[in-house]
Amino acid sequence: MNRPLTPESHAARRILAACLLTAALGASPAWAQDAAPAPADAGAAAGPVDVGTTVPDAASVKEGLFPEDACKELEANGFKCMGFKPAIKYSLPASSFALGSAVLPELLKRQLDVFADVLRGKRGSSGRQVKIVGHADASGSQAGNLSLSQRRAESVRAYLVQKGADGGMLEAVGLGSTDPKNKADPYSSENRRVEIGRAK
Repeated sequence: MNRPLTPESHAARRILAACLLTAALGASPAWAQDAAPAPADAGAAAGPVDVGTTVPDAASVKEGLFPEDACKELEANGFKCMGFKPAIKYSLPASSFALGSAVLPELLKRQLDVFADVLRGKRGSSGRQVKIVGHADASGSQAGNLSLSQRRAESVRAYLVQKGADGGMLEAVGLGSTDPKNKADPYSSENRRVEIGRAK
């Protein structure tokens, strides 16, 4: 009896399909049994993915934050995975927060609900830390911006934990206005954001 597909299996099935297609064309994929390991910098992420005003789906977030899981699923099905792309960092979203505020807007909550769904499935995963980094624009003092960005990161962390994520996996850090997204205009609302990605 065929079992229905689950969102968690989509990433592995896409890789498996690519593997079979590549084999049919006579090439040797990076995860094939006899393939050489991919270079360490292969597929390096160009920068944070700006979610903007969209609500991502759980399967793509899971694949982005935990790309090694697709490898594990392949190996569980008899394939040897020789490498995977680096984890993706997500920017949620530009101008999420009102000026001087750490209150989560409704759109950001809907986006974070998707991340919470993914993180709930990773409860108890030792050694798999996720970093939440808060940012501010250049309005206000340096100390004030640092405090504000920390509160923004902690607001996101608290919301994810409230929705069932493992708090032990989540680290909240504030960088103030030291790393603006819009470097040409440090006062731009684009710089008020939170980024979520794997801790190095």
